[in-house]
Amino acid sequence: MSNIAYSKPKRKIPWADVGRYVVLVVLAVVTLLPILIMVATSFKLQVDILSKDMNWIFKPTWSNYDKILNDSKFLIYMSSSLVIAISATLLTLITGAMAAFALARMKFPGRKIIAQSTLIIRMIPPAVLAVTVVGFWITWGLGDAIPGFRVRFPVGRAEFFDGSQLGLIIFYTALNLPFTIWLLFGFLQQVPRELEEAAIVDGANAFQTFFQVIFPIMSSGFAVSAIFTFRIAWNEFILAFMLSNRFTKTLPVYASEFISDEGVVWGQMMGVGTLIVIPPLILTFFAAKQIIGGMTAGAVKG
Repeated sequence: MSNIAYSKPKRKIPWADVGRYVVLVVLAVVTLLPILIMVATSFKLQVDILSKDMNWIFKPTWSNYDKILNDSKFLIYMSSSLVIAISATLLTLITGAMAAFALARMKFPGRKIIAQSTLIIRMIPPAVLAVTVVGFWITWGLGDAIPGFRVRFPVGRAEFFDGSQLGLIIFYTALNLPFTIWLLFGFLQQVPRELEEAAIVDGANAFQTFFQVIFPIMSSGFAVSAIFTFRIAWNEFILAFMLSNRFTKTLPVYASEFISDEGVVWGQMMGVGTLIVIPPLILTFFAAKQIIGGMTAGAVKG
């Protein structure tokens, strides 16, 4: 019996998987590099920032954040941003959920056309709507709609919940409603109708069925919608720049104030940009489980 040497088969390199990982790494670098540069710049002195040499190793300084946090306007604009973003998010979720429920469960003329064309409206950028929004703003007199509650600050009298904030909340709600309706409409199609029929048999009306039966089991959809809505209302610049007053500006508008005729204070502007990024990151971190469930819900039959 002759000895036959068997050689192990060569392991093939999964070039397809390697290519996917390379693409993912490149996309991650492209996405994270601007954020890393922004954070690094916020810890640099103006001299280091304007240096022709690209210094990745430098002595960090907290002076930019000290100037920002000790500026009384920062507290005013942060409060205004929170009021506008949170109010717009809550109003968008409530109205969007009820609109999605009507499209998914009720029958009326034009229901399918509205459901299919909802997302197209969201594709219109805010810059295109700016002139129209200003026209509505002047015609309706939203800036003077309500007097506002006056709160004393070192820089003067700040007015919260006034017409400018009310108008921004309304426009941000209208801007985010198409995406919210489209997203929640898909979630409602996954909810069995038997749950609603059982609630109706028990004597519940349409509002009770929605808020007590449908609303609790759509937490993933609401989490995804809330994060997208909050992020847009929190980061939006054009409408906030055009419509807010000196006491109701948002943080993105505040960041633009570091650009003047004398130059750009890059360190403080990047510091404000870093602080703007933190709330959406925290919100996304705590709602990560609901986001993953919301993004995969459409692929699972419930």
